[in-house]
Amino acid sequence: MARDAPQIDAYGDGGFRLSTGRHQGSLLILRDEPTAWPVRSLAELTPDSLAEVLAAGRAEVEFVLLGVGATNALPPKAVRETLQKAGIGLEFMDTAAAARLYNVLTAEGRRLAAALIAI
Repeated sequence: MARDAPQIDAYGDGGFRLSTGRHQGSLLILRDEPTAWPVRSLAELTPDSLAEVLAAGRAEVEFVLLGVGATNALPPKAVRETLQKAGIGLEFMDTAAAARLYNVLTAEGRRLAAALIAI
């Protein structure tokens, strides 16, 4: 079932254009609410970066869709292990692919959090 999630219409130039307006910088979408996310690179990603997602828990978040930046790379081990212990899945890919996939998955009604590093 589809929700009233914001759609990602464009990405690049250090931010995102959502159906709800332009968002500068990295982006966290949780409970269909886009918010600023202070992570500027994969090297800055820590379990604390996903504290809101972890607090929401498995009941609200099936998995995290992580856009890791301009090129795909493995997220830090501590982040992978923390999500696994919380029972929350992790899908990671370059931010462009993650932004496109986010629109498809929300249209399908999937319960996910999108954590997208701006490119």
